[in-house]
Amino acid sequence: MPSAMAGNPIRPARQGAKPWYREPWPWILIAIPAVSVVLGVIMVVLAMRTHDGLVVDDYYKQGLAINQTLDREKRAQALGLTAEFTFTPDRRRIYLRLKAPADALRAPMLSLVHPTRAGEDQHPSLVPTPAGEYEAELGPLAAGRWRIVLEDKGGGWRLAGVWHTEESTLMLAGAKQDTK
Repeated sequence: MPSAMAGNPIRPARQGAKPWYREPWPWILIAIPAVSVVLGVIMVVLAMRTHDGLVVDDYYKQGLAINQTLDREKRAQALGLTAEFTFTPDRRRIYLRLKAPADALRAPMLSLVHPTRAGEDQHPSLVPTPAGEYEAELGPLAAGRWRIVLEDKGGGWRLAGVWHTEESTLMLAGAKQDTK
């Protein structure tokens, strides 16, 4: 009878055994960190190529400016300002009918502000028409909700409201808004 100490014979390879790279478990274990690295690289690329429009450099000063903005909206209400915006079906042109005292109509300025993407904000030039209205040409607008801000160049009054791109008109009156 052979002794147990006599030596350790090498086991012969099992018949039908696959090499390690043909087994699924090593690849599953390798895939977890590999996918994490790829997703991390994608996130770094996105962070470097896009602008975070929601971050404000000087939020304290902007907070203080809110009171001035509210005063301008109260002034618009005291003057009895009303504005009716009409958009063309293709949303490439806007018409403005502004009712206000003559001394309050000093070169109104229009801003279309996207709620989350500052890069899409537009500040079209309002051109007076012979009918006593204003019109402006717009760039392409993303579908959805936009904030419309109308103010005078001197900073004396301000009208603001929310417009949805599926609507063709918007009425603003003083500090109140009507989005129909």
